[in-house]
Order: sequence, then C-alpha cells, then structure tokens
Amino acid sequence: MHVNEKIIIELLNSSGLINKTDISVALKKSRETNQNIGSILVSSGKLNEKDWNKIQAMSLGIPFINLEGEKIDPQVLTLIPEPIARTNNIIAYRKTSSGLEVAMLDVEDLPVIDFIKKKVGLKILPRMTSASSIKEALNQYKKSLQADFEDIIKKEGNSIIKPVLENKLGAEEKTEKELKELAEDLPIIKIVDTLISHAILQGASDIHIEPCEESLVVRYRIDGILHDAMILPKDTSSGIVARIKVLSNLKLDEKRLPQDGRFKITNDQGSVSFRVSTLPTYFGEKTVIRILRENAKGFSLEGLGFHGEALERIHDGMKKRTGMLLCAGPTGSGKTTTLYTMLDILNTTDVNISTVEDPIEYQMPRINQTQTKSEIGLTFANGLRTLLRQDPDIIMVGEIRDGETASLAVNASLTGHLVLSTIHTNSAAGAIPRMIDMGVEPFLIISTVKTVIAQRLVRKLADEKEQYFLSEIEKKALEKVIDLDRVLLFLKEEKIVDSNATWDKIPFFKPKTSEESKDGYKGRIGIHEVLQVTSSIKEMILKNSSVDEIEKRAKEEGMMTMLEDGIFLAVQGVTSTEEVLRVVSE
Repeated sequence: MHVNEKIIIELLNSSGLINKTDISVALKKSRETNQNIGSILVSSGKLNEKDWNKIQAMSLGIPFINLEGEKIDPQVLTLIPEPIARTNNIIAYRKTSSGLEVAMLDVEDLPVIDFIKKKVGLKILPRMTSASSIKEALNQYKKSLQADFEDIIKKEGNSIIKPVLENKLGAEEKTEKELKELAEDLPIIKIVDTLISHAILQGASDIHIEPCEESLVVRYRIDGILHDAMILPKDTSSGIVARIKVLSNLKLDEKRLPQDGRFKITNDQGSVSFRVSTLPTYFGEKTVIRILRENAKGFSLEGLGFHGEALERIHDGMKKRTGMLLCAGPTGSGKTTTLYTMLDILNTTDVNISTVEDPIEYQMPRINQTQTKSEIGLTFANGLRTLLRQDPDIIMVGEIRDGETASLAVNASLTGHLVLSTIHTNSAAGAIPRMIDMGVEPFLIISTVKTVIAQRLVRKLADEKEQYFLSEIEKKALEKVIDLDRVLLFLKEEKIVDSNATWDKIPFFKPKTSEESKDGYKGRIGIHEVLQVTSSIKEMILKNSSVDEIEKRAKEEGMMTMLEDGIFLAVQGVTSTEEVLRVVSE
C-alpha cells in the first residue's frame, strides 16, 4: 500500500505506541531493504498488526473498523460471495443509503473495489481492518452444523437410507465391495466432510462418532469438554464409518477388532492431520478422530501461561547444554505443546535437534522428527538409541513410559545432551518417584533432572464476563484448599495488585453466557508449577523423601503450585475459580 512516509512517521511519533529510537531504526531498515516500515515494526514485535492498520487508516483519512465480535446481517454479508471475500480479504458489513461499507486489508486495491461495485450495483465505501478481524468475519459465512445437516438430509435423505435398507433385506453383513460403494456415495461424503469442517471451524480437538440403539451421536471435544454436536439416523452409521476407514486406509470389512489409522487434508488454514481409532461396541463401531493442526505456530511460553519465577526457571533450564527438562501431566494437558514451544526457542542454526515422537503433532523446520512404529520394532527406546548415533545436541523424546526409555534418556543427558520429554504424573514432585519406580537410581536423577514442569489446561473466560468480590463464606471455602496469603504475595511481587491490596478489594470473574460463547468460556490456557532441582531437593531425593516433603520444600524455595497459579490467573480475569478447582480436582 502506498502511504505518505512523512505522515506515517508523524502519526507513529504522536501515537505513544512506540518510542522514537525504534521508529528511527525501523525507518533506516525500511530504506535499506525497500520494505514497508510497518511490516518491519510488526515483524520485530514493536507494534501489533491492528495498531499498524489504524495508523495507515489515519494517514489515508479512512475509518478503521474492527469486526471482531460483531454480528453481520447475513443478507449484507452474502452480497460478496465467500470465495471472493476469502481470496481478496474483503467483507461487506453494512449497507446504508450512501452505499455498501466494506472492510478490507488493502483499501487501495482498486480492481477489487471496481469488481465488487459492478457485482452489487452499489457505491463501495472502503474501510480498513485487521487480518484477525477479517478472519473472524469470514467464519460468519458458515452455517450452523444443524442447518448444514438438515440441508444434506433433506436433499439426500432417501439416497442415504435406501442402500442400507436394500442391503438389510439381502444380508446381515455388507461385503467389502458394498462398503466401498457406500463410502463413495455422495451424500455420505458430504456428511463426513461437513462433520470434519465444522470440527475444525469450532476448534475441536476430537470428534466422537458413537452408535446407539436407535441413532448415531456425534460429539466434539472443545476446550477439553465434550459437547453433543449432532444426532444422525442410525442408518447412516455404516456409510460414515466406511468413509472414514477409506480416508484412513483401514480394512473396511474388519469390524471385530480395533483399528488405528490416519489421514491428512490441506485447507485455507493450513495442513491438518487426523488420527483415527475404531473400537467395536455393542451397537456397532465407535470412531474417534483426533485433530492435529500441523502448522500451528506462533506459540510463546508467555502465551501458554508461564510468568514470573516459573518462566525464569524454564529459561535457566533451557540455557543448559546437558540434563533433562521434564513436562508432567495427564493426557491432554498440553505437555507436547509446551515441549514444542521450548524446541522452537532452542531451534538455532548452531544445534542439531532430533526427536522421537508418537505421533508427530507439529512439523517443525530444521528439526529431525522420527515417528515411532512399534509394529516394526521402532519404539521410543530403539528410536532414542539410534538418535544417539546421529550426533544430536538436543533430543526430544515424546514420552518416557518405561524403564528402558527412562534409562536411555538419563544416559543421553549424562553424555552431553539436553533431553526434553514428558512423563505421566499428577504433579512436578511426583515425577521423581515415578522415575525411581521405572528403575532409575536416585543418584542418576539428581545428576540429570534439572527442571520439572507440571501443568493442566483451564478454560479461559470469554470477553463478556461478570465481576464479583469474594464473600467471607467463599473466602473461607477457598482457604480450605489453598493458602490465599501466599497467592496474594505472588500477586504483589509481580505487581498484578497494589502492595496494600486485600482480598475484599480484589475482583474475581464469573462466566457470562453470550451469543459468542454459550457457556461463557472460549479457548484454554495452562496453569503450571515449575520445580527446580536445587541442592536441597537433591539431598531429599537421595534420602528417598516423599512427594509431599519434596513439594513442601519446593514451595519454601518459591515454587507456585498449579492451584495457586490458577487463582493467580483468576484474579486477572483470565479464568474462574470454579474452572481452576474443577481441573485441579480432576
């Protein structure tokens, strides 16, 4: 976009968003590289994209519009067809007597403006917006899952059910050929495509397709909670399962044994992988599809919820070139995402990073990632043994689940490698006895394990939330499970509250239902505890101290527990106390 550089510099200086030194450095780089000054400021993290778009809009004398959270009239939205809107980043959002107001990323894209003008026969009034605003508005083109299925079943209902009924008359079990034909039936393909596209759109992590006596129930796991998405006719079950088996290259006529497979699609949001598991149940095969967004990137430790002393401890652990960093927690607690984020920070040109994983959830450039295949003998232990011959500096093992893998990981860290891995325990201190149970000697643990992170995922409150203050009853109930004075001290140390604040003056927040969020929550964030293996904790490990004793000592040395971290986030309005207690009690 062509903007007046002088006006842009004046607006940046007067905005107070960025200091003059950063502007001068960016301006110099802009002239040297012939790059847009805004692109330089945004890519270096000095300015966010939305603020830069506002500055541009001001320089051109064009209004800036933010469509996030705005409900657009469908009749206005569809004046510009979805493919055109998506390709050109343009959204029709308001129709007035003056013309059609459209939000754009490039308000000087005259060919697009002229094309839209001819198509709708109205005067076009361009308004500038941000990429995140466009992305959210594009989601409004999608109809609800219910509406999509009503359309499919209304149009194709007979052709879905008829083949099934005909087959029932002839035989109890379908042959492989019949199942393949059913899987290639257009209505069945539409149903499966719709289920998958809506799951991706809603940010689901899993799709559960469960046969019941009279129906087929589809559920999505969103933000860790299962929600009913759709109830389909029982007659569609065979076709849907067959279609998913075809996609994931599974045996169509094998219904007595569980099967595992995978497939991948590429859409406008990037590459998405699906892990498929089928399981025979009383009423038919249950299918679960795990959704893995391979190109997910842009994570930071701060963005995952780390802060203060915990963040410092992780950075200290990553600076070391030997030893082990362990991430603990149950399945689905975000351990792998934390490991990938640390790998992304460690991924510099002067190190060789190798991983052995099951599955490879995110593909990362310049990292050698190996997928385990237990059926041919490529286990975590065998993969790790081979990695050690590949001259690695940093090794990531997807999971330490047995004594052999634990022993190899310990040996790798003793011989000059930094090892990152996950372990299934409920707390950071619990990782120590778990490793001893696997047969690792205490003297080897204290020589290798440097930092242990334990975590859970809590749902984040949506933008609309209800503020309240703790009553005496609520305060006493909380004090039974947590030391509130300790949390208050952490809040004061990190300057979240004033140094003279008391609990009766500190606000908390409750979920509030809205059109955007039916349960008042949107997205998830981690709550953590980070245990640093200090000299005093090493002594306790050698003395075979209990988990409670190690945790007590770690707290004395400044460790914030997961529960305390959860209340810390609740004070900031990120989540609610109810959500924290639900997750930690689980």
